[in-house]
Amino acid sequence: MSIHTPHPEHRDALVDSMHRFGAAMRGNDGLIGVHTLQDATTGRLVGLAMFESEEAAQRLLPLARAAVETDAFDVWEAQDIDGLKLFEV
Repeated sequence: MSIHTPHPEHRDALVDSMHRFGAAMRGNDGLIGVHTLQDATTGRLVGLAMFESEEAAQRLLPLARAAVETDAFDVWEAQDIDGLKLFEV
């Protein structure tokens, strides 16, 4: 999961980037789902990707990162991206 805080004028560019990130993995074995969500209160954007295994994540995430590698996150983001690597307990 990644939590983004976009500058308001760059929200649409960041949403587009997040959609391209997810699209690069869709249709591949090992991906359960990938979603771009927005918090109704703060406007922060949340990227949520779920994989069948750590191996699947390691195989698919490079595809997604390559799809957005030239994006201007340093301009679009109001603060650092908060990345979480979650597992079920």
